[in-house]
Amino acid sequence: MSTGGFLTQPLKRAALMRPDGIATIDGDRRRTWSEILDRVQRLAGGLRKLGIKPGDRVGVFAFNSDRYFELHFALPWVGAVIVPVNTRLSAGEVQFMMRDSGASAMFIDETHLPMLDQMAEFRDGLTALISLSDEALPGCTGYEELIAANEPAPDGATGGATLSGIFYTSGSTGRSKGVMLSHDNLLTNAMNAMIGIGYTADSVYLHAAPMFHLTDGMSTYSLTMALGTHVFVPKFDTRRVLEAVQQYGITNLCLVPTMIEMMVTVAEQEPFDLSSLKQFQFGSAPMPEATLARAIKLWPDMLYMHGWGMTETSPIGLVIPHELRDPRVAGKRLRSCGVPAINEEVRIVDADGRDVGVGEVGELIVRGPMVMQGYWNMPEETAKTIRDGWLRTGDAAYRDADGLFYIADRLKDMIISGGENIYSNEVENVIGRFPGVAASAVIGLPHPKWGETVHAVLIVKDGAEVDTEELTRFIKSEIAGYKAPRSFSFRTEPFPLTSAGKVSKRHLREEYAKA
Repeated sequence: MSTGGFLTQPLKRAALMRPDGIATIDGDRRRTWSEILDRVQRLAGGLRKLGIKPGDRVGVFAFNSDRYFELHFALPWVGAVIVPVNTRLSAGEVQFMMRDSGASAMFIDETHLPMLDQMAEFRDGLTALISLSDEALPGCTGYEELIAANEPAPDGATGGATLSGIFYTSGSTGRSKGVMLSHDNLLTNAMNAMIGIGYTADSVYLHAAPMFHLTDGMSTYSLTMALGTHVFVPKFDTRRVLEAVQQYGITNLCLVPTMIEMMVTVAEQEPFDLSSLKQFQFGSAPMPEATLARAIKLWPDMLYMHGWGMTETSPIGLVIPHELRDPRVAGKRLRSCGVPAINEEVRIVDADGRDVGVGEVGELIVRGPMVMQGYWNMPEETAKTIRDGWLRTGDAAYRDADGLFYIADRLKDMIISGGENIYSNEVENVIGRFPGVAASAVIGLPHPKWGETVHAVLIVKDGAEVDTEELTRFIKSEIAGYKAPRSFSFRTEPFPLTSAGKVSKRHLREEYAKA
């Protein structure tokens, strides 16, 4: 038996403490904690009969659902390793992840099953293919069949430092990397989330962001620890999310800024009753100040919880304090991504690894029990990223005199023009306040004299026109002139996004450098 924490423990505790409490709501399906525990135990029995053993990697290629949630307990119950698959990927990218991880089994829904025809070699090598859909799928074992046909299985009691999941990053700087997280990593995060977010037994959380990503996944175990209720929509759809908040009395919602922007745009046009919603949780990418201002205007009594994290930190790293989530109290400090998690060390260092002073920008580095075990099958990349026990995050950050941390930019997105460091987020926040601008992305393009030149890509609001000379004057009135874009492009299609919902600056640089 492993020492340390067990990911099955929060479910057992919830069934003991609140057996008749509503655990999950998925459409018309409502299940109690005692029902979820029984289903997980029976599913684990079925998985063992299918030959899934401790250490086996199991892919999950599906939209959000209560069954996806159950897998987060059934797979550790048998000691297997979950490998969530980004539903936005191409067949070639999915096949790479599955081959790289050595997945021997897969859970899949009807939407994504046809893609397996483009991965015949991988599909034919699977020992088990299980449907997550209501209806029978060709070539698949039925999920509900496994539960109905098997007796509850005893817990395999794998935990502690044992590998629990391989979570692939978006690969925005090259090939996708498999982040290895243990039971202890994810349990550490769950406790940090429960304390930092403030979940209680009265919390009702909507899984609206994709469950393959830890922006959403950080609440799976933490809300279970708090004995709250999980509600599911298959995928993010603006209207469906707003309606779900009304219908189910959602209290907590965690989204990336692009999703909040879409919600604000719809809610500005028609009313929705979001009175049950206590807190917006957002992170994964910087929140444009203009979007946040519009959200606060719409929902002034809401709490806004800004945080920072990454897959490599399981994912919570920084969370804004409870007292600063009220915009009337926080003011400009709401731009901060907060303070370190209670069991985490954080530093900001220069290129030589020396700590920088208050207000100075450097690289954010962290250490603690939430830091990943490493990258799957990539020991050299792991050694570059974790040095002397410190995780090099690749994020440029600074802290103020009150100990609040702010993200300036991704280091790889920082623009160096004529020897000056220019942080794209700062420029984008100014552009976002200019009338007519719906969204912007600031990138560095190659320049023969200055190294890089600042270029802004703009999406304008319907029916609006933006004069770039006026915009340039406005930017220079707000920030130093050398930070202002030297050129502009306009586009009508949305910005390319990574799997985490961030604007892919790499793709934009490639596109506009060619142009």
